[in-house]
Amino acid sequence: MSRKIGIDCIYLRPTQRLGHTEYSMGYHTTLARKLGGRIEDAWEFDLLWCTHDGPVDWSKGRITDMGHAEYAADGSDRREARQCPFEDVEEVYEFDPCREYGLPGHSELVRYYEDWYQKTQASCPNQVVTGGYYKTVVSGAIQTFGWDMLLLAAADHRRFARVLERFGRYTRFYAEAWAETSIEAYIQHDDMVWTQGPFLHPDFYRSVIFPLYREMWKPLKKAGKKVLFCSDGTFDMFMRDIAECGADGFIFEPSNNLDEIVRQFGRTHCLVGSKVDCRTMASGRWEEVKRQMDETFSLARQCAGFIWAVGNHIPANVSDDMCERYMEYLRANWHRN
Repeated sequence: MSRKIGIDCIYLRPTQRLGHTEYSMGYHTTLARKLGGRIEDAWEFDLLWCTHDGPVDWSKGRITDMGHAEYAADGSDRREARQCPFEDVEEVYEFDPCREYGLPGHSELVRYYEDWYQKTQASCPNQVVTGGYYKTVVSGAIQTFGWDMLLLAAADHRRFARVLERFGRYTRFYAEAWAETSIEAYIQHDDMVWTQGPFLHPDFYRSVIFPLYREMWKPLKKAGKKVLFCSDGTFDMFMRDIAECGADGFIFEPSNNLDEIVRQFGRTHCLVGSKVDCRTMASGRWEEVKRQMDETFSLARQCAGFIWAVGNHIPANVSDDMCERYMEYLRANWHRN
């Protein structure tokens, strides 16, 4: 593992091997015991996917708990949905996250983030620790309203746009604080699409959502931070738009067209992902996993900065045997020469 490899990948500088990270490996407790230490070190991670939404507890205001399906091996993370606190769409149109949740002082937030970053980076010296914000425009609206009420509100594009603009201003406040910290890279997470692609008209993204990204990234870009944009689902049709807003890289799932992403952005942007699908890994079909890895190797070596990851996570239902075969094959083939 090498923090330098992670930084060099983000800055598009030459590296002897591809960068590496993974997600959800904390669920693999038996594998961690077998490895005898932190998976992040044993598997040579170069970057840790980190965001931090600050000290404000949104649950003291109105949020919509949509529940949580079983993800952990023992099902301990299962949670039933609760009733949405918004009974009428007019309540959505009137909502302001600044008024509902409040904001800390700017200097206080900068100190809070800097302290968190210094402690986390010190505890993970072999990886790049990113700053970042999770509950961005669409993700923030999802957490507040839930999907049903959000989609009802989205029927009126004009009024819904004003709601999202308020979430954009709220997020920018946090981006401004991150810009004054020592981080080198910042992840903007916003689950703005579905696996099938956009759930709103593409023009709405381009006229309303993406301009909010551009504004919130201005202080980060001015401070010299690298911005990595991350979303679940399929957003490759929007990557050019997001790049024009200032994104320096993309973190994506395998539903996106990696061939086309590499063709368009392989020399100009840091790419974090692969063709490997966790569902293939969970099925135990090693030859199919190997094929997805081989296809990714040939594309990744064309890129100036490529950080390998299973973009839709490695959940607990992927066997230890599959994990070990995957990592062994990755190590054997991740060198650039």
